[in-house]
Amino acid sequence: MPPRPMTDPALRIAAEARGRSAEARVAARLAEDGWQVLDQRVRTAAGEIDLIAEREGLLTFIEVKARPSLSDAAFSLGPRQRMRLMAAAEIWLAGHPGHGEAGIRFDLLLLDAEGRMRRIADAFRLGD
Repeated sequence: MPPRPMTDPALRIAAEARGRSAEARVAARLAEDGWQVLDQRVRTAAGEIDLIAEREGLLTFIEVKARPSLSDAAFSLGPRQRMRLMAAAEIWLAGHPGHGEAGIRFDLLLLDAEGRMRRIADAFRLGD
């Protein structure tokens, strides 16, 4: 079942703060692991990309999902959102040539309420 839209402004603000915090934690971990974070919270006509990072020519578009459990987070990315992310990535790539010489992939970074983090590298591809 798709998530219900948040109509309460306080809930939206709290969710936005949790999302920003999760993305900041992931960006810090990526930097520790030798990734260069190129962009954060990229808004395009197709949608938003949470993080874009590159290491040794591998360009990664990263979706961050924070939920009570890692399994909840893993199942929170639906097909429609995957398509929006791919379209947004195409737009970003058009404006930033020269990245991704060693390849391009989409990763999903999961965070749970305990602070555990799990990365699903190459989480989806066109046609999934």
